[in-house]
Amino acid sequence: MIFEYENIVIGSSLKAVLYAYSHNYPLFFTAPERPFRFEYFKPGLDLETLKLSHQAKSLTTFDQEKTVGIPKELLWERLLFLLSLDGKVPLSNLCHSMRYNGTTLVCGNEYAKIAEVAFDQCYYFGDDGCTGISQEKTFTNEQYMCYDYIAFNKGGKHKIDYIKTEDKFVSEIWFYPSDRIDGATAVKDACAVSLLNKEQMQNFDFSETMARFKTVAEMESRGMKGVFNGYGPNGKPKHYRFRTTHVSRRTARHRMEAPDDQGHDAATTTPVVSEEDLVANLSDVSVTYERFLK
Repeated sequence: MIFEYENIVIGSSLKAVLYAYSHNYPLFFTAPERPFRFEYFKPGLDLETLKLSHQAKSLTTFDQEKTVGIPKELLWERLLFLLSLDGKVPLSNLCHSMRYNGTTLVCGNEYAKIAEVAFDQCYYFGDDGCTGISQEKTFTNEQYMCYDYIAFNKGGKHKIDYIKTEDKFVSEIWFYPSDRIDGATAVKDACAVSLLNKEQMQNFDFSETMARFKTVAEMESRGMKGVFNGYGPNGKPKHYRFRTTHVSRRTARHRMEAPDDQGHDAATTTPVVSEEDLVANLSDVSVTYERFLK
């Protein structure tokens, strides 16, 4: 099967989805690049045109109060859903690899070729499973965002939602009601966020185990304590130590965009546009999708 388009978008990041939605272009990708669970827009952002109600949320921290808006993940899901309804995601999640041969974009799964895409202009936002479109070095400085999910087996009941540190390793700690327990629960697990380079990724000092240790150390340095365990001989309260288990580590390449057209095939470009500008134009663009939004 050969698809023929004048313009296509390659990528599945929020910016790629925003760009495809804003210009009504078809979108192709090899793996969904879902925004991080705790990435939020600024409070006050109006997305009512997409039937997303305003959700300002206040987080408890050790510094000043932190207020966040709608999760970016919700907007990403809504736009991808609308594009799919409009037939603008023709391969959905069935494509696992893409290769540009100079004429067409050859798409395949783990078994065989499933489609070819002919196009006049490609807007490329980065895709790790795509080859032949761009020199990958123009999109990365070999740094990775690492998300370490940590379960609290003891000491998970507290009021803190967020901790910000001064280090790139465990730079942020997000606390959230545990997914391991059904229903509403007061027990919180944590996600530690780090920005690491390729060498650090292979170093034990930046491993999952050390991320777990540092998360607990950051909590204890701010006076957080485990479960109350009575009083000592001196009359002072005692507390159990935090008991934690590392659940999983998710990594995502930290892309750095190149100047427009640098390192690309002649028919490919990377738009120099900010996420903020694309979001600001959503209300005007959504008129095209009104039949789905009613």
